[in-house]
Amino acid sequence: MEGIRHNGPFSHLQVTSNVLKFSTDPILKTTVALGIEYDGTSFHGWQIQKKPAVATVQEALEHALTKVAACPVKVLCAGRTDTGVHATDQVVHFHCETPRSEVAWIRGVNTHLPGSVAVKWAVGVDDSFHARFSATARTYRYVIYNSPVRSPVMHKKLTWINQPLDEGVMHRAAQHLLGENDFSSYRGGGCQSNTPFRFMEKIRVVREGDLIIAEITANAFLLHMVRNIMGVLIEIGLGNRPEDWSALVLAEKDRTKAAKTASPDGLYLVKAHYPAEFGLPERSLGPSFLPAAFKTRI
Repeated sequence: MEGIRHNGPFSHLQVTSNVLKFSTDPILKTTVALGIEYDGTSFHGWQIQKKPAVATVQEALEHALTKVAACPVKVLCAGRTDTGVHATDQVVHFHCETPRSEVAWIRGVNTHLPGSVAVKWAVGVDDSFHARFSATARTYRYVIYNSPVRSPVMHKKLTWINQPLDEGVMHRAAQHLLGENDFSSYRGGGCQSNTPFRFMEKIRVVREGDLIIAEITANAFLLHMVRNIMGVLIEIGLGNRPEDWSALVLAEKDRTKAAKTASPDGLYLVKAHYPAEFGLPERSLGPSFLPAAFKTRI
């Protein structure tokens, strides 16, 4: 049966399919890297927690991988996200002696995952690859819905701020955090990192209609670091604090001097950066509901 041709206002556009065909050839390398997307709303973060027993992304993924591999599989990730935080391209790796194809590691594993988690890509990598330690940087995006009325459809996908925010002053305030700094003031309680120093490569804050998107890239992040930064920038954007308050908070090296931690709802891990030698696929940045212009770095 032939397809129906529409002669509407968009009939001049050429539509092409983006359906991917996955290979059925076995991946012979014993170290496999996966790209994972998940809605963190129903999970208590990434990492498996023994006490109390709660749902985590790692537990769901390892259970599904074990089903397909027919042997126990343990994964390591690029960045451990907190409760309620989402990811569009979390990278994990694991070792498995059982040869499985790309289609098995993607579609096969996805059949055993809840609808809020999916494997997006799979590739065999050199045994020297490590999802965490091979990464040179991570990029997060924080998406704010700045509107007088909340969006029920995007509940838990965006952070809703009903008062007007000045994204320009937020962007300028964020530039005070660039470079290598002691981020103790932006570090969550209970952080187990041996050092509070991190190198902040880039922070940009832009507006697209009612959406404000902050994109933050650093070599690594402390516990709650992005959300604590956003808490400060939101206060500045609301006009409750001066533009240089972000720098003053940084200089204090004291968490109690900063703003409250921002909601996890609008936070997405969108990219882990690796040397090209590992051959990981390049994917457009998420989340997918953002306009096309945001598929690359802003």
